[in-house]
Amino acid sequence: MKVFVTGGTGFVGLYLLEELLAAGHTVRCMVRDGSEGKLPLREGIEVRLGDATDPVSLEGSLEGCEALIHLVGIIREFPSRGITFERLHTEATRNVVAAAVAQGVRRFVQMSANGARPDAATAYHRTKWQAEESVRDSGLAWTIFRPSLIFGPGDQFINLLADMIRRAPLVPVIGNGRYQMAPVAVEDVVSCFVKALELPASSGQTYHLCGPARYSYDEILDLVGETLGRDKVSKIHQPLWLMRPLVALGQAFPAFPITSTQLTMLLEGNVCPDQDWPATFGLTPRPLADGIKHYLTP
Repeated sequence: MKVFVTGGTGFVGLYLLEELLAAGHTVRCMVRDGSEGKLPLREGIEVRLGDATDPVSLEGSLEGCEALIHLVGIIREFPSRGITFERLHTEATRNVVAAAVAQGVRRFVQMSANGARPDAATAYHRTKWQAEESVRDSGLAWTIFRPSLIFGPGDQFINLLADMIRRAPLVPVIGNGRYQMAPVAVEDVVSCFVKALELPASSGQTYHLCGPARYSYDEILDLVGETLGRDKVSKIHQPLWLMRPLVALGQAFPAFPITSTQLTMLLEGNVCPDQDWPATFGLTPRPLADGIKHYLTP
């Protein structure tokens, strides 16, 4: 099967390309001009220059492809640079869906996010929901995946925690640290995407992808610390009344590690309402404790 992929240069995208090739598919990967060097030079990967936010650049790019996997998304906005949730989630998905319909692509697999819903507290989750609505209304054979926090070599979250533990005798924690997460391995996420392409039962379905166990934020810190050889991770819990205004001020600087939107989502937690995907896709989810041992070093 020839599969058109958007967002192939990202963390999940690079794993997805390898999984698609291993399954015998060929790939046409759309990248922005100047980003093509981020793709692996592999037989079976065709590069097309384009931008999901620019409908004109999509004209003709999907012709001959049987399926499309749409990964484009952001976790942080930079409005002064035109990087917003509305543009990269809602508008980009609408453009890609329209191009798929116009150019005869019938199978569509969408990367969304656990927590996407119309009444969400954050624009991140609301625009992910709006993107889903474009997919559901498309008339295509669609599947939507809503992963929780994704971990694996090259991830941002677990590696950020590991860096803090390595560098600081005390690790700051916002609030009580009891908010829950169920991290899912990147290998399991991309396996589901690829299996869905040829699994008719997944058409018209939305799957929440979470790992096999729930952890509090404090427990994840302890688990990362243990993997790094620390007997104990010393934490200093910062009250929310202090941290909310500090984050609101600091987020104006790109190097600041967290935004108000991310803080809201962190405190909301990230666990799944159901776990039917392992049986559907014939997978045994990788536990976080085992997975991080393969890429965290002291």
